[in-house]
Amino acid sequence: MQNWTVKELLEWTSNYFREKNINEARLEAEIMLARALGKDRVYLYANYDAPVNQDERSVFREFIKRRVRKEPLAYITGTREFMSLEFKVNPAVLIPRPESEILVEKAIDLFKDQPCTICDIGTGSGALAISLAHYLPLARVFATDISRQALDTARDNAASLQVEVEFLEGDLLSPFLDKENCFDLIVANLPYIPLEEYHTLDSGVKSYEPQTALLAPGDGLDIYRRLLPQAYTVLKEGAYLFIEIGWQQGEKAIQMMNNFAEVQIIKDLAGFDRVVMARKGSF
Repeated sequence: MQNWTVKELLEWTSNYFREKNINEARLEAEIMLARALGKDRVYLYANYDAPVNQDERSVFREFIKRRVRKEPLAYITGTREFMSLEFKVNPAVLIPRPESEILVEKAIDLFKDQPCTICDIGTGSGALAISLAHYLPLARVFATDISRQALDTARDNAASLQVEVEFLEGDLLSPFLDKENCFDLIVANLPYIPLEEYHTLDSGVKSYEPQTALLAPGDGLDIYRRLLPQAYTVLKEGAYLFIEIGWQQGEKAIQMMNNFAEVQIIKDLAGFDRVVMARKGSF
């Protein structure tokens, strides 16, 4: 039986992933092997010639099979980094995307070093809410989701990252509709992909990530249209609303925000429309 070293396994897997048209083949091979060994990637670099035993290779082999079937890497390893924090993820929650960090960074710029009350709608893994609680220690952060499984994941993440977030089960802002003027900021990354676009998504996304966290009715903005009047009620005067949108939805999103002031689009690093930022107040 062949004795495989770390280096040999990485080289074989990287080449195999390239044949299967998996992007960042070497990086993904490293992440999966590190996870199979229970180590970090630094260990791999320092131990290229170390042997990998049969049990470890069996785990790694299963990871490879899953990845070639297009299962997202984050579900295989069970984690995803977001805002330099490690989040647990599973098929009950959408995998956090780097583009969503723009929303968090803008909120941090606005509320750094000041007390505020924030609500994250449709929290999923808790990535937005927990990141805001972590980087804005003076903030009181709430989060809602309609999925009990998602909330369980978010609570686990908050506990492991040692931040305080108050999680509530409910559709959009329904847990707060008996209140008025209670939030300084509402953030939301809700489903915004219309059916015709959903069909064009990568098969790994369609087959593994929760459809309810991606697919939206109508032109993709209908769920946000339900959210807007609720948000207007519970936001304080002068408070902010940030919503993440699809790259072609900026113009329509601005049109639906006619009750809000100072509406503007924030673009992502690729130059696409990504976040709508608006304020409750007079024009």
